[in-house]
Amino acid sequence: MRLFLLLLFMPSAVQASGLPPVQTGDLIFHTSRSAQSLAVQRATGSPYSHMGVILLQDRQPCVLEAVQTVRCTPLANWIARGEGGHFVLKRLKAAPDAAAQAKLTRVAKSFAGRPYDLTFEWSDARIYCSELVWKLYERALDIRIGKLQQLRDFKLDDAAVRAKMRERYGEQVPLAEPVISPVAMFESELLVAVARR
Repeated sequence: MRLFLLLLFMPSAVQASGLPPVQTGDLIFHTSRSAQSLAVQRATGSPYSHMGVILLQDRQPCVLEAVQTVRCTPLANWIARGEGGHFVLKRLKAAPDAAAQAKLTRVAKSFAGRPYDLTFEWSDARIYCSELVWKLYERALDIRIGKLQQLRDFKLDDAAVRAKMRERYGEQVPLAEPVISPVAMFESELLVAVARR
């Protein structure tokens, strides 16, 4: 019981050396160096092509992200992997309290290990970065960050986008597929920027 009380009243935010102060539930965005980053940027009109959500593991910050599989990457490693080490950290204006953070952490475990979704389908079998964060918040806290769109809503006439779509879909592009983009979440009025570099 004493250990439980100690855990319950531990500070919910931490600051690792040289890193911004973060808390469970913070959203973090950067420009990925992945092969699809340029296509994502051009299709969505945003410099941010990848995102994740901060969790604290043994009081150490990590970024829950969808890459080859859904996993938690140490925050410093995640930042270093982005273009120029740049990132933007955002938080709900009504920041999650300890109970909400516990729910986020619990629901996050249900996504661990799922494979990355190269075709951006709205299914839980495979999952992409912004879908992971959107569904995590929706299922844990009934909060929808960012507006869902359909694939047809993006800038699909760009050469880099067309090439990536041919590679992924062939001639059968699912234009009506629901999609949540990193920029739709980045621009949500529910969030406020708390750090950037």
